[in-house]
Amino acid sequence: MDLNKRRGIITGAGQGIGQALALEFAAKGGHLLLVGRKEETLKTTADLVQAAGGSAELLVQDLRTPDAVDRVVEAVASWDTVDLLVNNAGNVRAGRLEQSSEEEVRSMIDLNLTAPLLLTRSLLPRLRSSGAGTGSLVLNISSGIALVGMPFYAVYAATKSGLASFGESLRRELHGTGVHVATVYPGATDTAMMSTQNADWARRPVADVVADVMAGLAAGDHEINATPEEGRGLQQLNVTDPLAVDAAIAPGLGELEGAVKDHNSI
Repeated sequence: MDLNKRRGIITGAGQGIGQALALEFAAKGGHLLLVGRKEETLKTTADLVQAAGGSAELLVQDLRTPDAVDRVVEAVASWDTVDLLVNNAGNVRAGRLEQSSEEEVRSMIDLNLTAPLLLTRSLLPRLRSSGAGTGSLVLNISSGIALVGMPFYAVYAATKSGLASFGESLRRELHGTGVHVATVYPGATDTAMMSTQNADWARRPVADVVADVMAGLAAGDHEINATPEEGRGLQQLNVTDPLAVDAAIAPGLGELEGAVKDHNSI
């Protein structure tokens, strides 16, 4: 897939995977609308985008709010081409389900699942009309937890699994339209989002995760597994014998709960 000179939107662009993807597309001459909640971090990304050879516009927006999608669509209404949408913005609150507040549950659902669905729906006419040449791209950032649901991440797993199934279904719905839908499954990644999580999970550098993403996109992949190699055996076991995964995780439940109890990026 030709990734050069893309014009499109990246959500959660102020840090982490979103920022790193913005720089990759910038290095290929992209013009990007950077969407996020904090103006300061978006400005930092915009400066880095310019230094990398691209250009950027900013939209400070909380995608959980009712008018957020309309504001994103309005921000690119004057663009001749919209051929990229990266649904990256997300949040997490770990812990036992019965101890999760309704506000925390709704926050994860609204940002991780509802916002990408509504944003993609609203931008599809632009993406389809722009996809006649090199093809448009919808890139959904799911999670390795969508492949192996981990205890104390029930709501987060539900949203990321939902996003993955959304991508799979939409990919089939858009077959032959010129809109390429790809889903990424990062494992634990060394980002600010993970700063309050203390589980003994191997964390990949952001650069390594994004390198896998860009290589997968260039190859035309639809499903991009960016989890650490050492974790993929558990993923395969979860397909063939999920109860064996239950048994493997059970002895460490207490330790895991203590390690993730403060994991909160909301």
